Amino acid sequence: MRILLAFIIILPLVEIYLMIKVGTIIGTLNTLILIIFTAIVGVYYARIEGINTLRSGISQLIQNQTPVYELISGATIAFAAVMLIFPGFMTDILGFILIFPITRKILIHSFSSKFKKEKTKVNDENIIDIDSEDIK
Repeated sequence: MRILLAFIIILPLVEIYLMIKVGTIIGTLNTLILIIFTAIVGVYYARIEGINTLRSGISQLIQNQTPVYELISGATIAFAAVMLIFPGFMTDILGFILIFPITRKILIHSFSSKFKKEKTKVNDENIIDIDSEDIK
C-alpha cells in the first residue's frame, strides 16, 4: 500500500520534471506533439496487441485449455494502454515496455515464477494417505 501511495505521489512530480526538461531542449510545442503522438501510437498498438491476445485466448479455449497467460497478458495490455494515455514520458516508457510482446512475456514470466507453489512429492514419507473407510 505504501509503495502504491509513493508511486502516486512521485510519478506526477517526475513527469512534470521530465516535461519541463524535454520542453527546454526541444521546445514546448514539440514536447506536446511528442506526448500526443506517443499516446496515439501506443493506444493503437495496444488495440492490436489486445486483439491478438483475445484471438490466442479463444484458440486456447477451443482446445479446452485454460488461457492463463492470455488473461494475464490482457490485463497487462489494458494497464499499458492506461499508462500510454496518461501524459508524460515515464508513463509512456512503462506503457511501451508492457505493450511489446517480448518484454511483456519476460515480465509476466519473472513475476509468475515468484508465485508458483512447490508441488508436494507423491511418495513423501511424512504424508499419510488414507481413505474415509479406513477411519473407524
